[in-house]
Amino acid sequence: MDKEASNWLELVLSLPTENATARMRIWRALKSAGCAVLRDGVYLLPHNPAAENLLTELAEETQQSGGVAHLLSVVTRTAEQEDAFCTLFDRSADYARLIGEVGQLDSKNPLQATKRLKVLRREFEAVAATDFFSGAAKVQAESAFAEAEAKLFPGEPRPATGEIKRLDNASYQGRMWATRKHLWVDRMASAWLIQRFIDKKAQFRWLKKPEDCPKKALGFDFDGAAFTHVGNRVSFEVLRLSFGLESDTALKRIASIVHYLDVGGIALPEAVGLEAILGGLRSSAADDDALFAAASAVLAGLYTNFTEPSLSR
Repeated sequence: MDKEASNWLELVLSLPTENATARMRIWRALKSAGCAVLRDGVYLLPHNPAAENLLTELAEETQQSGGVAHLLSVVTRTAEQEDAFCTLFDRSADYARLIGEVGQLDSKNPLQATKRLKVLRREFEAVAATDFFSGAAKVQAESAFAEAEAKLFPGEPRPATGEIKRLDNASYQGRMWATRKHLWVDRMASAWLIQRFIDKKAQFRWLKKPEDCPKKALGFDFDGAAFTHVGNRVSFEVLRLSFGLESDTALKRIASIVHYLDVGGIALPEAVGLEAILGGLRSSAADDDALFAAASAVLAGLYTNFTEPSLSR
């Protein structure tokens, strides 16, 4: 663990016992933030702007609910005390549990394993968000997830580096576009985006493996493709930025959903429903052409709803 931090925030609070709703809301916020509990009503976080803003808000909410709250700045006096505080934020046990569960995923049942892996990935992200002194345990957990994802999602692209260049749409008309078969969210949404907003006369080739991509085709969502993951952006986001579609707020919202369903992150309310619908289509479609047609209709409807929100009332 990194023992350099010596400034801490301590929130001391007391809520009226009769205000159960406020107590539960504040307790959940403290737990979600990864606060350490020094004793009943005394919570600790490393000092940083985000933590200060959160604890200030919770202190104000406590007071508005009829309770008492004091937010204090604390400086450790000895190395032993610093070690003791840092140890309170040790997430090794959480990472060990996740590594164990990831190791038990059954690749013989890929659908069930995939669903479970996504749940575990989201749990990992929640732990990592409150791992203020990360070390070898986090690295080991990341490796375990990467190994499991490589086994369950063969061909899934690794993020490339570099800038996303703005491209001229006129040079990308009537082209052949290719991606891996057995379409899932990022590939479905990317193909829909291409046909709807980039190349209306696009032809698609669904590849058994990336090496089968024709030289004249524009590949997407696989390693070495013309359009694939860059940094923390998935292929849909890369295409959207490459072709100047960033000002479309409906597409931005869909991009956030696709990102979450493909690699995790912040969930939008529609994400779970879209995942269920697309999963059903994937299970029932005769082939990738039929799947793409059905998924395109769903994504078009979602886009219309985001463009004209009054339609959902």
